[in-house]
Amino acid sequence: MNQLSLNQWTTRRWTVAEAVDGCVRHGIEAIGLWRQNVAEQGLNETVKLVRGAGLRVSSLCRGGFLTGPEPLADNRRAIDEAAALEASCLVMVVGGLPGVVPGEPLGVFSRDLAGARALVAEGLAELAPYAADRGVRLALEPLHPMYCADRAVLSTLGQALDFAEPYPPEVVGVVVDTFHLWWDPGVFDQIARAGARIASYQVCDFLCPLPADVLLGRGMMGDGVIDFAPLNRAVAEAGYRGEIEVEIFNADVWAADPDTVLTTMKSRYADLIA
Repeated sequence: MNQLSLNQWTTRRWTVAEAVDGCVRHGIEAIGLWRQNVAEQGLNETVKLVRGAGLRVSSLCRGGFLTGPEPLADNRRAIDEAAALEASCLVMVVGGLPGVVPGEPLGVFSRDLAGARALVAEGLAELAPYAADRGVRLALEPLHPMYCADRAVLSTLGQALDFAEPYPPEVVGVVVDTFHLWWDPGVFDQIARAGARIASYQVCDFLCPLPADVLLGRGMMGDGVIDFAPLNRAVAEAGYRGEIEVEIFNADVWAADPDTVLTTMKSRYADLIA
């Protein structure tokens, strides 16, 4: 259970201070933070809260969107924030097709998928040395293919590993997220290939049917279609010993009492993950 981490988005209506307090009260030793919440709390205050509570920061979400306009300055800020928080990694959601904005109607955009992936490679080449100098590990997160257009042109773990390969594992790693990867017939071979590059293991379930807003199709473990045991085993056999984050985007979970959510989360984690 000491690997369990609360990704802050699971209890979205909690502030950083409330989430830190919730972790302490429920005996959870790590937390995954989101940049907008950290900004609201204040970076220095967040650092004090987390360190005062004795929590580890399993990840900072998120950097990336390297296919958008002028992404490097914001990513450098994200790297600096991750360094201050001593986060295990900075999660990188790399971005979709240029001009396609998540949640907004299509305007002027590019259909050049290969060109978008080239922008990701170029952005990494700029950011990896900056991250390495600050002791921050970038973690490329492949997203389910339904998010390829607007959020991530990396859809498989194999693709993410290909993009990470030019860099040392301690500088550029990958995220294994059950929601995004459970469907991939090659995922077990790619987890074995990843080995020391696994920077984060994130768990939640894949709901069926998906809601109208597919971004909110993540469920509590056990409420969807994922068989967790083979994935847990593969990640452990690859050598991963870091935190395991529960990250859930779900309107019903967000509306529920956060303490109840944490109680359920711990129970499901014990039964299905640990």
